[in-house]
Amino acid sequence: MFSNLPPVTKALLIANALVFVLQLLLGDFALAMFMLWPLGAGTGAPAPYEFLPWQLLTYGFMHGSFGHLAFNMLALLMFGAPLEHVWGERRFLTYFLTCVAGAAVCQLAVGWWTMSNGGPAYPTVGASGGVFGLLLAYGLLFPHQRVMLLIPPVPMKARTLVIVYGLIELLLGFSGWQPGVAHFAHLGGMLFGWLLIRYWRGQPPFGGRRGPPKIRIVR
Repeated sequence: MFSNLPPVTKALLIANALVFVLQLLLGDFALAMFMLWPLGAGTGAPAPYEFLPWQLLTYGFMHGSFGHLAFNMLALLMFGAPLEHVWGERRFLTYFLTCVAGAAVCQLAVGWWTMSNGGPAYPTVGASGGVFGLLLAYGLLFPHQRVMLLIPPVPMKARTLVIVYGLIELLLGFSGWQPGVAHFAHLGGMLFGWLLIRYWRGQPPFGGRRGPPKIRIVR
């Protein structure tokens, strides 16, 4: 199955796995400059504990544990491959990286607000922002495709899955019931993915068609 994956999805899976191996071999401290640090985190502290521009993308290839990596890569496999088959390699990669960077922008805003209120400066890692963007796109392109959750093992339509996950992330983000997870980064990946799709389709708040005609696949 792995040999039949589209090239960008396969490359992303390999890249994330290789980076995780590097984290295990070198330690997180050696790769700290590639994590996403809040704005102003380096004040009074030596580098690399500060925000650097490339972190908008590099943090999305690092993970905090094997379980974190496995969950994100499974989602990338499930939702990324069908989207790449529909969009093609370049458009799919553009979309995924936009979601990763968009999630980073939202997390930077949350980190700045946290630090402004006396909270700690901590880094963010993980491809979850990009994965949640893929989930949104899958729900838009395949709204009636049935997807089986892992926990709990309940089948539901892709459109319903997007709504459920979005509401859960919103609730957890505002309630603080699950600290240590970048819930607003997940929502940021979905938001920027939604905006990019509307931009390609020439829909409000954007004007003028920028991409191919709207594609809607219903199963």
